[in-house]
Amino acid sequence: MPSKFSRRQYLKSMGALGAVYPLTWSLPEFIKIKEANSIPRDIYIFSKHLQWLDYQAMASTAAQLGFNGVDLTVRPDGHVLPENVVEDLPRAVDAIYKAGLKVELMTTSITSARDPNTAVILKTATKLGIRMYRMGWLDFKTDKPIEAQLDPLKKQLKDLEEINKLYGLHGAYQNHAGTHVGASLWDIWYLIKDLDPTYLGVQFDIRHAMVESANAWTNGLQILAPFIKSNDIKDFTWANKDGKWLVENVPIGQGVVDFKKYFQRLNDLKITGPLCLHLEYPLGGANDGAKNISIPPDQVTKAMKSDLMNLKKLMSTG
Repeated sequence: MPSKFSRRQYLKSMGALGAVYPLTWSLPEFIKIKEANSIPRDIYIFSKHLQWLDYQAMASTAAQLGFNGVDLTVRPDGHVLPENVVEDLPRAVDAIYKAGLKVELMTTSITSARDPNTAVILKTATKLGIRMYRMGWLDFKTDKPIEAQLDPLKKQLKDLEEINKLYGLHGAYQNHAGTHVGASLWDIWYLIKDLDPTYLGVQFDIRHAMVESANAWTNGLQILAPFIKSNDIKDFTWANKDGKWLVENVPIGQGVVDFKKYFQRLNDLKITGPLCLHLEYPLGGANDGAKNISIPPDQVTKAMKSDLMNLKKLMSTG
């Protein structure tokens, strides 16, 4: 816990949260969601936003808020550091299981099978029941033609597919707005189209897909559908600042992401797997994975609860 907030203050704030937001859905609401959305979907919280808490507090907070599981950060500056994975990953996973939550996936910085940490992380994870991991990002070099870089990247991902197969894991590449590989969706399809989606695929990010393509993201979702085993959930809007249009992250349902169409397409394409909730808008540093936050903890947890409730409502319209 940050030094300015005592454990007693934090626990008190969690109690107040329960009074503001019921921690369970009523039966009629649950039935409406289930009937409207024929594919059941677990909702995970991205542990990046709870890195200001230790493993036990992180897990119990996620459980109290009503999440089904935790997408655990196992990367530099994450909840579990790669160099400490053998000792710390079992501790983190144990805390999540004891809180009654699932921990089937984790977020890493893995991009190469040749990195010495890769085999250690994957071997440790599979022993603990983790079945999926998000990879790190790949970048195109600016001093070479993009088309000349594609086949070497295909070989790099093929090598990852092979090590994933060895350990029985699915590695997922996240599409990310900007100039990363996969921002346009079609380049990542070209790189993975000949791979086995059981072992290597995509963690689809609707926010980043819509930033890069307001409408054609549906084409990318369709062609990548066989490879998608998990989805990132976040929202954004466009803001004009000093004459420039910029992306501004906002709470779920307050932006331009067309969640109704998105969930309809997920259902139509029979895309399953967990939804990973991200909170990228300003939250005293919790949005950026800070180990110490600058706002009261209850402001962070209330935002998480609000986004979770709004997400469930949006799911029922898909």
